[in-house]
Formats: sequence, structure tokens, C-alpha cells
Amino acid sequence: MRWLTALLIGLLLALQYPLWWGRGGWEKVWAMNQQLAHQQSINVELTARNAALSAEVLDLKQGTGAIEERARMELGMVRKDELFFQILDAPSDGSTTVQAAGIPPASDRGAPK
Repeated sequence: MRWLTALLIGLLLALQYPLWWGRGGWEKVWAMNQQLAHQQSINVELTARNAALSAEVLDLKQGTGAIEERARMELGMVRKDELFFQILDAPSDGSTTVQAAGIPPASDRGAPK
């Protein structure tokens, strides 16, 4: 009777081995779940990025406002009748320099010195 009990316990352990350590065991299932969660988070980020790019493309196709904004921000373009003021970082003496596009500095306009 003891040998039958030992045989059944051995058979039970032999059947449990593939479940825990085999090709489709719990260890590999857990690792695959971790990879799946990581990939899903990447997919969420990429879906948001794609939606933003799609909205930008649609805006560029339909309206001129986006094109004008992009030209102003990336290319520094201004209209004929407007002034562009650029505030530069303060020099070491603490004064602030303001420069207007299209207007020469005061020293070049014949202003008193």
C-alpha cells in the first residue's frame, strides 16, 4: 500500500511539473502578462500622439490659422504692417535690450547721442 501511495504522489508531482515549470507554466504566463502591460502602455502613448498629429494635419488642411501660427513660431515670419519685438536676455550690467524688427537702432536713425 505504501508503494501505491508513493506512486500516486510521484504521478501527481509529474503532472504538476508542466503546470508550474513547463512551456506554458505560470512563470512564463506571468512574464508574458508583464510584457503585455508594458506594450499596452506604449500603445496608449502612441495612440495619443497619433491623435494629436491627426488633429494637426486636419487643422493644416482646413484652416490658415495653423499655417500662420506655425510660420510665426518656427520661421519667425511677421506681416508687412506689424512690428516684432524680441526681448533678449539681460546682459551682465542688468539692463534689458529690446529690438524691433524692421526698425534700425537709434544710433543708425540719426538720433542725438
